[in-house]
This record gives sequence, C-alpha cells and structure tokens, in this order.
Amino acid sequence: MRKVRLVIIGGGPAGLAAALGAKHAGEDDILILERDKQLGGILNQCIHNGFGLHTFHEELTGPEYAARFSCEIKNQNILYSLNTMVTNISKDKIITAVNPSEGFFQIQAQAIILAMGCTERPRGALNIPGTRPAGIYTAGTAQKFVNVYGLMPGKEVVILGSGDIGLIMARRMTLEGAKVKMVVEKMPYSSGLKRNIVQCLEDFEIPLKLSHTVVDIEGNRRLEAVWIAQVKEGRILPETRERISCDTLLLSCGLIPENELSTMMGIELSDQTKGPKVNESLETNIPGVFACGNVLHVHDLVDFVSQEASMAGRKAVEYLREPKSGQKHEVPVEAGNGVRYTVPSRMCLEAMESSLPVRFRVDQIYKDGFFCVYGNDQRIMRRPFRIATPGEMVQILLTKKQLEGIDLQRIRIELEAKINEN
Repeated sequence: MRKVRLVIIGGGPAGLAAALGAKHAGEDDILILERDKQLGGILNQCIHNGFGLHTFHEELTGPEYAARFSCEIKNQNILYSLNTMVTNISKDKIITAVNPSEGFFQIQAQAIILAMGCTERPRGALNIPGTRPAGIYTAGTAQKFVNVYGLMPGKEVVILGSGDIGLIMARRMTLEGAKVKMVVEKMPYSSGLKRNIVQCLEDFEIPLKLSHTVVDIEGNRRLEAVWIAQVKEGRILPETRERISCDTLLLSCGLIPENELSTMMGIELSDQTKGPKVNESLETNIPGVFACGNVLHVHDLVDFVSQEASMAGRKAVEYLREPKSGQKHEVPVEAGNGVRYTVPSRMCLEAMESSLPVRFRVDQIYKDGFFCVYGNDQRIMRRPFRIATPGEMVQILLTKKQLEGIDLQRIRIELEAKINEN
C-alpha cells in the first residue's frame, strides 16, 4: 500500500488552492486525486469573466483562473492523478480509488483534505409533476454542452431557479441565439448575486418572476411547454396557473455538497449546509481530515474558495507536524437571529490564529442593519451593513484579542435589522 502524508480529494479550485497552501507551508509529500481528465473542476466550463478580482486583482475567465493555479501546481512539482475516482475512505484514512492505468489501488494517508465540490439538484429532487420529455437539463449540464462541446440544448428556454449558474446561462443562451422567455424563482428574492441579476437578466430584458414555480411539464418526446403558478406562504395558488411554451427547461435550483465520501467516513454533517461541521482549523470531527470549498458550504465567489482552501492546506501541515492528542476545549459558534449557519461551527480559542474568518449566510433580505457577534452574552462586534441577501455570503473577521479575557462558552452571530419588504 502506498503511503502519502497529505492526500487532497478533488482537483478543482479548492483542491488546487489547498495543495498550494500546504506546499507553501513546507509540505512536499502531497497528492491530488481528481476524477476528471484535467485539473480545474467546474471552472473549465465557466468561460464568462468576473473571476479573480480578490485573488489576482483583475478579471479573469474561469479557465484562465484555473490555469493560473494549475500552472503553479506543475511549477511546484505537486503530484496529481487524473481520471481517478475515489470510491471509499476509511476512518483510519485508507483511501480506495480506481483509474484506467492502475486499476483499484489503496493509499494510506496521514492527513486528508476533502475538496470534492458540489452537485446540482436534479429534477428528481424537485418533485415536479408531468411527463419526462427530452429538453430538461440542469443549468450546469447545459453550460457544459454550450461552452465545452459547442452544442445548443434548445431554442425557447425557461429557467427554473435564479441561482448564479441559471442567471449566467440566461445570458449565455441569449448570446447564442436562443429566446429565454423568463427566469422563474420560487422564493420572493433571487438566490444569485446582484451583479448577475443586472448583467444577465436586466441588461437583456429577460423577465424574472419571483414567488413562482413550475407546477407541470408538457411534452412526449420533446418538451412542449411548462405550467407555472404563483407561490404564497409556501402554497401554490392554482388559479394563477399560466402555460409557457418552450422546448427547453433549465434547472438552477441549488447546489448540494458532494459528501458521499464524508458520510462513509462518519464525518458529522450540518443540517443547514449539508457539508461537514468544522472547527477553526477547518478540521472535521475526525482528526487529520479537513474540508474546504463547496464540499464544506456553497460559496458565491471562487476567490473565497481559494482563500478558505489555502487555509485548510496550512492547517493540514500543522497537523502533520504536531498531531493533536487529547480533547480540546471547543465552544460552539451559533447562528442567531437572521443567520442560517456559520462556518466554522465550533472553535478552540487556544488553537485560533490572531484572526479567524467566519462565513455565513442570512435567511432573508435585510436592509440597514448590523452584524453582531457575542461572546457568551457580551457583544464584542457590531458591524453595519446596507443590505444583506441570502445569495451573497458574508464574512466577518474575529480577532483573538476580542475574545481574550472572556470565560468563553459559546459565540453567537446574529443580525439587528428589519426585513426588507420590497
């Protein structure tokens, strides 16, 4: 059995940044396992720009952003194995994988970083009634058809869900000559970034129907129409049903972290993010197993993925140098009023660096309020904001100095704000 000190599962933006973070921290025995035929993950099909503003201070396309990390991986002589599918990871960090050249093989790792990314929610998970014709795709699948293979999924398009991939595909399909009739969103607000709403819908006069969803599908061999209806307080209003003729339906209804391997290992998952629960070092409940990127929680910007993954790489190297033994005094990081979840969900003050980024999402649209942080019941931070939406991840920086001197039992993050009624 081959032995490797640090194995990274996934060669997308998170896995690449984690490997470089570990390399820069002084670790040389690193192996990336990637199931695709090239490094870069989902970025390879995201040919639009807008990547890299935080990391490189310039606008890049997805393939350009991925190429910068991939080139650095090669320059640093970090080993990687492509076309390699990991099928199992045991609690004692034995990785079972398969690829065309080696067949089935096993690796004994000393530390593991999980960076498998996420997957789109398919039609089967949405319980949309109707027939099962051709012409129904997830937005990411359609994106790959158009951007990688040069194939058009259809000519008349309805998009269900206003996630960022759906918004970007509304623009992309329009530029390729399709007619995007509308984007339909079940919630009373969009789940995408504001800039994508403006640049992808408003600039192309594509209507966005909030508080609506698809309630039926028509068509035998090929999609012919969808029926939409208004949603109010979680109920579909049958009297508002409306038929929209189309030959293509794209689903942009949320992303789910790919945590089959995490579940096999017995890693504790969050009910909110569906990713692992981690501490201040991005370490799971299994010592020496770390998680970062979209497998941990779904990010809105790849730059934040890279920052988080680089930290995971550094922390994995710290673990390899000095594996922690015994119980640490960890306190919960709680999501209070208006906050859906926090990452990390627990932390140890003694193990914390001088500052710690805490990331979270709000549960509704809020306007003109404050993000507040409490150590026990003592407020230690109050940061103003103009608007906060579920589609945009929030990051605050906790400092060790703020928490010292408190007999810390818990940390709570909450909002002081009014719900935006508009």
